[in-house]
Amino acid sequence: MAQVDYLAPELKQEVFAKHGFQKKATDTGSPEAQIALFTYRIQHLTSHLKTHKKDYSSRLGLLKLVGKRRRLLDYLKRVDIMRYRAIVAELNIRK
Repeated sequence: MAQVDYLAPELKQEVFAKHGFQKKATDTGSPEAQIALFTYRIQHLTSHLKTHKKDYSSRLGLLKLVGKRRRLLDYLKRVDIMRYRAIVAELNIRK
């Protein structure tokens, strides 16, 4: 039985295309693209931890991801408040 990679390149492109934050097709480094990918990964880990409550290493990874996303959001808020508000509204992120 083959395991499905939840972060396959096709899936990453789908996440980027779904939210439309890429400036061009190969843009994966913009804060908006990274925040969208981190949000997808956070949702995946959250659903995993609901069934595996004692998976502490995944919980630590989740907390690190949330911190990374928070720092990127703070950066975006400092640099361009309109882009920050757009991504928060699109991804339904709360502070």
